[in-house]
Amino acid sequence: MPNKTPLSSSELATLWMTYQEKTMVQRILEYFIEKADDERAREILSTSHQKVVQVVEKLKVLFTSEGAVIPVGFTEQDVNKDVPKLFDNMFDIMFLRTLVQIGTGLHTLHLSMSYRKDLVLLYKELTGLYQSIYGECVEYLQDHRVLSPSPAVTMPKAVEFAESTNYMSGFNLFSDKRALNTVEVSYIYFAIETNVFGMQMMTGFAQVANEPDVKKYFIAGKELSKKIVTDYTKILLQSDIQPPATWGAKATTSKVAPFSDKLMMYCTSLFSNFGLGSNAIGTTFSLRSDLPLTMIGTAKDILTFGQDGGKIMAKNGWLEQPPQMEDRNQLTK
Repeated sequence: MPNKTPLSSSELATLWMTYQEKTMVQRILEYFIEKADDERAREILSTSHQKVVQVVEKLKVLFTSEGAVIPVGFTEQDVNKDVPKLFDNMFDIMFLRTLVQIGTGLHTLHLSMSYRKDLVLLYKELTGLYQSIYGECVEYLQDHRVLSPSPAVTMPKAVEFAESTNYMSGFNLFSDKRALNTVEVSYIYFAIETNVFGMQMMTGFAQVANEPDVKKYFIAGKELSKKIVTDYTKILLQSDIQPPATWGAKATTSKVAPFSDKLMMYCTSLFSNFGLGSNAIGTTFSLRSDLPLTMIGTAKDILTFGQDGGKIMAKNGWLEQPPQMEDRNQLTK
């Protein structure tokens, strides 16, 4: 590209973040492909892996052409395919579904932080790729009846407006709470669904973690997910709404790690940040006053958990630093 505009700081940052996420997904898929028992699942995983590898190679070319060092990310040393299955069938596709949920959000955000046409096009392509994978995962899981859709609802016959601030009541213990609206249910249901999955992921990671502090951290993550599921389930049941449930995607009894502690910690950090972001959106759009209070408490717990994970990664030398801005104070000394 003649007279190419240099990368801005935000563009370099988003490329760096994308490389970290894509190399992690690449390694996770390598293991799940090796362990897949179902042919259709293996096909979804293999096709996704091929596409992700192509993205990683494209990112390497971008870094090199811009004169930037290629990040380390996650390498073959971060995965061991020759170990027993850590999770039952269906977990692989549920894992991939969650990864592309997170990735789609990141791609959309990164597109809005890009200025060069080639990078805007890159994130548009990545968004389309992940949307396609997401559709395949949902279809597969629904065909196997392990993905529960959100509750049915009677279709509205007329438009209604809140006639008073009573619509937002919920904090007063002496007043009746109104039934949840569909927007509120959607975010609560999503939080439960993702944390049920997260609880199983943390259980498996805790079983195979090598470092004692990492194992302890994953156990804390499992308990946090359990607490969120319990708190949010109570809210649904108060409105006679059935919480989500699944029969699949459980951790096995294996105690041999398929992934490095570094990869599992980064994956947990990514999931925590995703949970924090979706929780913040749910807080914003929940109009019943007791709900934001519950969600703010959840956000505080997730934030603390994420910070603790960052400290563990830094202590063990696993926290790869993003590209730094120039230290002008140091340079002028």
